[in-house]
Amino acid sequence: MPWWATVVAMTMLVRWGYVPFMLIGINGAAAYLGAVHASELWAVALIITAVACSFAAERLLPYRREWNSGLEDAGRDTIHAVVNETFILASVAVIPLLAAVMPFHSWWPVGWPFVVQLLFAVLIADFGITTVHLASHRIGWLWRLHAVHHSIRRFYGLNGLMKHPVHQTIEMAAGVVPLILLGLPVHVASALSVCVAVQLLLQHANVDYRVGPLRSVLALNEGHRFHHLKWAGVGDVNFGLFTLIWDHLYRTYAYDAGRRFSTDDLGMAAKPHYPAAYLQQLAEPFRASGACQFGKADSAAPISDYERR
Repeated sequence: MPWWATVVAMTMLVRWGYVPFMLIGINGAAAYLGAVHASELWAVALIITAVACSFAAERLLPYRREWNSGLEDAGRDTIHAVVNETFILASVAVIPLLAAVMPFHSWWPVGWPFVVQLLFAVLIADFGITTVHLASHRIGWLWRLHAVHHSIRRFYGLNGLMKHPVHQTIEMAAGVVPLILLGLPVHVASALSVCVAVQLLLQHANVDYRVGPLRSVLALNEGHRFHHLKWAGVGDVNFGLFTLIWDHLYRTYAYDAGRRFSTDDLGMAAKPHYPAAYLQQLAEPFRASGACQFGKADSAAPISDYERR
């Protein structure tokens, strides 16, 4: 096979196969291992595999090649990702203790097939996380914490976990506490933690992949880029983590197939010099300077060319 044919084949494989591999392959492996009650350590291995695949796909088929180059943010984003993912995985260990003392623990549908239990958990978690995410663009003290995530200047997989740990905890609690009240089994929780990591990678991936009409249902990078537009009000769309179902119901869904994004579109127009170092980002929400504009349209924003539905 000539070299150019190999390049074309690899490009097509990543463009159309990357998302199914992550959603069906990695998540499917998580569901299988959870169903057979394998050690929770497998979750760590699957997440590491997903990160490696994300980085490889970003280099094979980048949406913007320059987003693969660090802006003195790679080390900081790695710390954010390791800290926040460690918190998520560590929380799985306490779920059996919490579920045991919950008054409704017998309500969990243990008779359902494991995959269906996992999908049920994903939908419940998606609603809670989406709702808190939307509230974080409306309520001042939540926005202070959430602003850390919106300070990104390039869009790539690892910055999906570039979040203030307090905000990450609030979001995850909104998604997981209802499940714990119902008696969420630890193995479903372990599989769910993998699904969350995979989704954050897919949602922020610098990969020019395609999913066709599913882009209006699944919360992937084509739609999530609109959420990171830097102008106040303009980026208040597409809040979902796993799906865009709740965005359609909240009337916050937006998409324009012709819109292209660059570094100049990202960040926060109201606060372009947000602290870039990890410890400074942890402290910024609690400083007087941590407040910034939110919740109303920015008069300096360009006229929007995408459609809200």
